[in-house]
Amino acid sequence: MSFFGLDDEYIKNVYEEFFLMKYHGGWSFIEAYNLPIVIRRWFLQRLVKEIKKEADQAKQAHSKSKR
Repeated sequence: MSFFGLDDEYIKNVYEEFFLMKYHGGWSFIEAYNLPIVIRRWFLQRLVKEIKKEADQAKQAHSKSKR
């Protein structure tokens, strides 16, 4: 029941955000937990943007090396 609280899926998503911030950004659990949600989401969106950029660069470098 989630009538008086957050459901399990929401909590799993929040913990996933904490994991990504820890794994890719070196944030501690407490640092990520204490961030306002808006700022935490901004960092995660920015992280996704950076990972996509790095993947595109790696793909370009790989395709250049095949020539």
